[in-house]
Amino acid sequence: MQEILVDFEDNDELYRSYMPYQKSGGLFVQTNSRYEMGQALTLRITLPDALEEDVVTGKVVWITPQGAQNSNPPGIGVGFEAEDELLNDKIVKILGTKLNSGKPTYTM
Repeated sequence: MQEILVDFEDNDELYRSYMPYQKSGGLFVQTNSRYEMGQALTLRITLPDALEEDVVTGKVVWITPQGAQNSNPPGIGVGFEAEDELLNDKIVKILGTKLNSGKPTYTM
């Protein structure tokens, strides 16, 4: 299974990348590499101010190709597997009320 390293330096970038509409959560990962819908991946994620990384598995559920009309960066959305709900809970706790802000994200 392919592994991707993801490092979030601040909460704003985490907010733009988070996909709360996925049942177990998910993240948008900026990349120029090609992936297929449904492709299984492992993410090694460092959240803002974290001392160690979280490792989760998931599947590609979103693709933003290079040159997309909405001016979002190219990348993929990875929906977490059900057993990775602990990471989703961590992200929700970090983002808190920011989740209700309505600011644009990289996906929806």
